Amino acid sequence: MPRLKVMLNEKESAPQLCHQCEDAPCATVCPVNAINRVDGAVQLNESLCVSCKLCGIACPFGAIEFSGSRPLHIPANANTSKAPPAPPAPARVSTLLDWVPGVRAIAVKCDLCSFDEQGPACVRMCPTKALHLVSNMDIARASKRKRELTFNTDFGDLTLFQQAQSGDAK
Repeated sequence: MPRLKVMLNEKESAPQLCHQCEDAPCATVCPVNAINRVDGAVQLNESLCVSCKLCGIACPFGAIEFSGSRPLHIPANANTSKAPPAPPAPARVSTLLDWVPGVRAIAVKCDLCSFDEQGPACVRMCPTKALHLVSNMDIARASKRKRELTFNTDFGDLTLFQQAQSGDAK
């Protein structure tokens, strides 16, 4: 299952991907700590996932999908005839609502292609080069530069502002 969705309409397309949130609400609600921050990135350990789907509900960007897999203890040819039938799914049902007897829905999210030395495939393949992988060091550097520019900026004549502050303005 791809770890990135592309939302399409008649005129535009946009990637729906993990934003690597600073507060990571998906990690906060995970009852088994399957989602953690590793080397600055929000990572999901799919083997720990218990299919509660809380992370998908908590994600403000809809970046977590659920992909079904049959648990190891249930053989593929197991008789599930006693299980209630799965309700017929609408054409585009959310994976949060999807349910099939005997199938475990495992959370799947962007892992920044941690398995690939070249980095995230979406960044490499973006036709408009709109996606960038930014490190914490880059953010700190940009923030420092912004503070320096603000500090060194001449804001001109501030006498009206100073008068207003002191109550001298009419």
